[in-house]
Amino acid sequence: MAQKSILITGCSSGIGYDAAHALKARGWRVFATCRSEADCERLRDEGLESFVLDYEDTASITTAVQECLLRTGGTLHAVFNNGAYGIPGAVEDLPTDALRAIFETNLFGYHELTRQVIPVMRAQGHGRILNCSSVLGLAVLRWRGAYNATKFAMEGLTDTLRLEMRETPIKVILIEPGPITSKIRENSIPHFEKWIDWKASPRAADYKKSLLKRLYESGGPDKFELPASAVSKKLIHALEHNNPKPRYYVTTPTYIMGALRRILPTRAMDWVLSRI
Repeated sequence: MAQKSILITGCSSGIGYDAAHALKARGWRVFATCRSEADCERLRDEGLESFVLDYEDTASITTAVQECLLRTGGTLHAVFNNGAYGIPGAVEDLPTDALRAIFETNLFGYHELTRQVIPVMRAQGHGRILNCSSVLGLAVLRWRGAYNATKFAMEGLTDTLRLEMRETPIKVILIEPGPITSKIRENSIPHFEKWIDWKASPRAADYKKSLLKRLYESGGPDKFELPASAVSKKLIHALEHNNPKPRYYVTTPTYIMGALRRILPTRAMDWVLSRI
């Protein structure tokens, strides 16, 4: 039987990086993609097959898929849509162009890559599409409106695709981490500085009191933070189990928020979230 292959996005660090190495160690053929060639070169030096895939560039997505198929002889067992970023800031201060930009990466790129691999999976008679969502696709937090919106949209799109693929051999799965050790905070700073004019905001005092400190000062690991390997463990189950779950929670906050969303009325849920 041919070696199983997987295309993973966002492999420069964090969840994607750990997943690429973990799956390679289990015998998978891993195509670990990144947005920059410099990161890809670093991963190649570590023994991974790596090339560029930028969600904001449709041609880049197409080229990456074609490269995978060229190397495998036309097959691809799975894709793990993982790359994403945040734009911290109050919704009222978020320019609409900023929202368009983050959706391009965090949702539209996922959709484009998924559409390109579905015909391959149909033709070979099997496949798994895994989308990395978040606890923020289940419950929102202040200052994260842009990221919240992309993850809630992804949840809806993925759930719909899963229903539509129900009678096919293609499995569609959501991975839903909570706080995971990664560079998402640091990586969000340039986007915050590009898009959010916090000094001109009527909430400037709130920025100083809350967001700026969180954003620019590392307070150490979150109380419930887990290493990226915790996601890889769930990812492996989703890929290798004969009957994978439709969604996999990772970290205690994800389990808690998933439960609270089902049992609490909206006002009570808002009270809980306003204290985080």
